Amino acid sequence: MISTLEKAPVIAAHRQHAKDCGSTEVQIAILTERINSLQGHFKGHAKDHAGRRGLLLMVSKRNRLLRYLAETRREDYAALIKKLGLRK
Repeated sequence: MISTLEKAPVIAAHRQHAKDCGSTEVQIAILTERINSLQGHFKGHAKDHAGRRGLLLMVSKRNRLLRYLAETRREDYAALIKKLGLRK
């Protein structure tokens, strides 16, 4: 889990307007941050299967959000994946 202090810069970097904290772009960026932080955890805890299940759930949720964004606003989707370094 990432703390509020770690989440604030991610939200600030991806929000659409001053009070935006839950748009699709922000949700994808927060999930990406959480996924990246968990990947380091699994290098030291290879047998944490419950945590791995949570990671897979987060990855699938991020994929659903990315699919929605790609269908509704293709330009924003392309900019976001480039900014986050996804889909290499």
